Amino acid sequence: MDHIVTVQDAVTAFADWMEPTDAELAAIEAEMPVIRAEMDLLDAQIVVIDRTPTVLDERRIRRARRRVLAAHRDLVNGLAEQTGGVA
Repeated sequence: MDHIVTVQDAVTAFADWMEPTDAELAAIEAEMPVIRAEMDLLDAQIVVIDRTPTVLDERRIRRARRRVLAAHRDLVNGLAEQTGGVA
């Protein structure tokens, strides 16, 4: 009988008893502003997929891009402050 270890590992890797660690939850929480900003940008881009963007659409996309960049900047700066150097 052949044992398929990789399938077993894949099945048990997502078992109910496996919870994210406190460090993983903290990392997700730290990245939430970036995630939200990227979701807003995606929403703005989805709106104009099937039509020509209006001036307001273009403005909304531009602002969303700036929020994404600002959120990334804030995240990297926060990590650099925590580590006391370059992130």
